[in-house]
Amino acid sequence: MIPYRLKRHRKRQHGGDSHMALVPFIDMLTILVVFLLVHTSDVDLIPNTKNIVIPQSISDKKPHETVVVMVTKNELVVDGKTIATIPQIAASSELTVASLLAALSSQAATVLGSTKPDGSSNDREVTIMGDKDLPYNVLKKIMATCTQANFNKVSLAVLEKERA
Repeated sequence: MIPYRLKRHRKRQHGGDSHMALVPFIDMLTILVVFLLVHTSDVDLIPNTKNIVIPQSISDKKPHETVVVMVTKNELVVDGKTIATIPQIAASSELTVASLLAALSSQAATVLGSTKPDGSSNDREVTIMGDKDLPYNVLKKIMATCTQANFNKVSLAVLEKERA
């Protein structure tokens, strides 16, 4: 109940029965907040860049947070830093990429995973986010380097293909 003096004051100040409808406004804001909370929980965790065209797949498994190795058409990027260029990797005769091995070794300390009694980890995961036109010999060297750095679960990032 609004006291009589407050009603009289409002009537004098606003000249009648005008009032702000705050309850419907608050209701709409609550609905908007709930909607945004529900629909932002289904966001991909893998960063995207304009330089990569990701291949499509029909896989239903959603990604989770891992170390991401981005392979654009021209460079190899880990944690936002350029590690090597694709022509350098393709021209190399070695099976592993030394700069990628060093970068993954520095990332290994931040990755959660179960450790064996000998101190090595068997559950480290890495996601390779590569351009769909990436040459196979370059992808093979990157995957070999990931396994040599004790990242035993290697995933390839793909876009979910729409089903008919």
